[in-house]
Amino acid sequence: MKILVTGATGFIGSHLVERLLKSGYEIKATIRKTSNLRWLNNLPIELVDVSLQDKNSLESVVKDVDYIYHVAGLVAAKSYKEFVQANCETTRNLLEATYNVNNKLKRFVLVSSQTAAGPSESFDKPKTEDDVPSPITRYGKSKKESEDIAKSFMNKLPITIVRPPAVYGPRDPAIKDIFKIANKGLATLIGFNKKYVSLIHSSDLTRGIQLAGESANSVGEIYFITSNKFYTWDEIMDTMKIALNNKIMIKIHLPHSLVLSLAAVSGFFGKFSQKPPVFDYEKGQDFIQNYWTCSPNKAKKDFNFISEISLEKGMLETANWYKTMKWI
Repeated sequence: MKILVTGATGFIGSHLVERLLKSGYEIKATIRKTSNLRWLNNLPIELVDVSLQDKNSLESVVKDVDYIYHVAGLVAAKSYKEFVQANCETTRNLLEATYNVNNKLKRFVLVSSQTAAGPSESFDKPKTEDDVPSPITRYGKSKKESEDIAKSFMNKLPITIVRPPAVYGPRDPAIKDIFKIANKGLATLIGFNKKYVSLIHSSDLTRGIQLAGESANSVGEIYFITSNKFYTWDEIMDTMKIALNNKIMIKIHLPHSLVLSLAAVSGFFGKFSQKPPVFDYEKGQDFIQNYWTCSPNKAKKDFNFISEISLEKGMLETANWYKTMKWI
């Protein structure tokens, strides 16, 4: 069996490649000339330099594969057009190329995001796959549009969509800064009320993605691949404190108004930088939501997925990896 993985050089994609290799698959990974291959250099995989914007070139890449895991995407951009080009057009190009030249495909798995569904209403009402999506950011809207494109091909190709919530684990560059601040004995919390999130370790997530891709029950379906429980940021920071072996952690609560003000300033100055700002007003709106939770029940029912790595174990592994790599 041969598998194509896009986004294989990234945090989630590289872990997925390693998992699939251990399962005995032959792996082909798309890369770009500018790709950092640090997580793939020593792996027995085929690297293909191709643009996901070039549908004609993609046809030669997808024609001989049995599975496609489309992980590649853009999480920060200066405009919605950039999000659409990276998250929507690439999905359409891959699907059209596959439909044109590969009639033996066993599964196309689109790795989307909980942001496509939006935040949940309350602790008792986590997002489910049956809820009408209500994304609140341009990134989330682009992931929702990408899902819609995939849905339009479901009568032509065997497609499964997975939505991870917040993800953490070794190699994650996003949560590194939180660990770095926590390692100094500080924790920055948004607002003064409890905020609940679904959170999953990268190892659990990639296992869930593979299960979804191989299950006969998941064709034409959408799944949250998520934790069994919801966490408050206080719980997360307390667990991080133990993982970092800190004796003291000072928690600083930032009012929502301050978070949004800082986000607006960061977003404004980010317009003048080469790279898009990671923290902008939309991200601030994202941060102040009370509930970013989703239900694990459908994945459990359809292919028996249950997250296995506890927050304590996952945070300890992540902290140790960051220290070993001198990221913190």
